[in-house]
Amino acid sequence: MVHAVNRGLSQRRSCALIGVARSALGYASVLAAKDAPAVSAMKLLAAQYPRYGYRRIRIFLRREGHAMSVDRCHRLWQQSALQVPRKQPRRRAAPRTDRPQPPTSRNHVWAYDFVFDACANGQQLKYLTIIDEYTRECLAIDLAGSIRSRRVIDVLARLITVHGAPRYLRSDNGPEFVSRAILDWIVTSGMNTATSDPGKPWQNGTGESFNGKLR
Repeated sequence: MVHAVNRGLSQRRSCALIGVARSALGYASVLAAKDAPAVSAMKLLAAQYPRYGYRRIRIFLRREGHAMSVDRCHRLWQQSALQVPRKQPRRRAAPRTDRPQPPTSRNHVWAYDFVFDACANGQQLKYLTIIDEYTRECLAIDLAGSIRSRRVIDVLARLITVHGAPRYLRSDNGPEFVSRAILDWIVTSGMNTATSDPGKPWQNGTGESFNGKLR
């Protein structure tokens, strides 16, 4: 169209040759303006949580009033080039903002993790351990052959009714702790997550120490 006009043809003639309606020339997409507030909030959250993907960011966006589907969130995430890099230089890694300082009071940070064992007949046993990092008190040990995200939520919910909600829940990046159900429940309950970096168990030293003694 632009090439034809530059060659001396009128807009009417150019549109007729290309088969485009003249009304399309003045069309302005409203999608970008509609997405702008959500994209701005998404970029702020991505800067605050540089290691989170679009699924986690979507939960935080919904809490801030930007409810959207998974597909739309993924589209905006890709358009804004916010994908987490597959590999970063060690000395230039972005600082973690979701790992709290050492706990300063009871119910400041709870650490929860899994310990695995087996019976003599080979049946697998799975322990869910929950520790208050400040008091070093073991709040719960839940034992079963299989513990899924729904059961983790039930155990944490029972503890909150007794002790109150912690400010942070510290865990590793295992699939049980980054499931959508658990992340959604944590955000809805007004708590924050604090995940340990892969291969750095000392970032959850209190929980690892207790798990070693339990074993």
